[in-house]
Amino acid sequence: MQHATARPAATAEADQPPPDLATMRATVRRLLADDAEPPSPDDLDTLTLRLRGHIMVLIPVVESAAGRMPKDDAPRACAQACIGEARMRLGLEPGRGLPAGIAHAQRLARSVNALADHLDNLSQ
Repeated sequence: MQHATARPAATAEADQPPPDLATMRATVRRLLADDAEPPSPDDLDTLTLRLRGHIMVLIPVVESAAGRMPKDDAPRACAQACIGEARMRLGLEPGRGLPAGIAHAQRLARSVNALADHLDNLSQ
């Protein structure tokens, strides 16, 4: 009988498709565009969960891309700072009420946008 073994993280990461940055940025625009309409409470819950998921997908990918850069590289340091802020935001809860929930989701959206920008910059 064969036993399954865990694949090394590097191999598992290499097998993953790249994040869908276009979809992630479209989600961000729903909250941050100049002409964005305030979401309903139900839409806000969905958007917040989606943004949290985008952050959870982006963090390890950006970490990996940053890790390939020289240790004294400024873009690497900026990306790592962004990762730290995104992790901090994942640990926060929105305040009470729709305006506080929207502000919380907008902060998450800014983190998604910044992580996507760092991934673009580090992948060039």
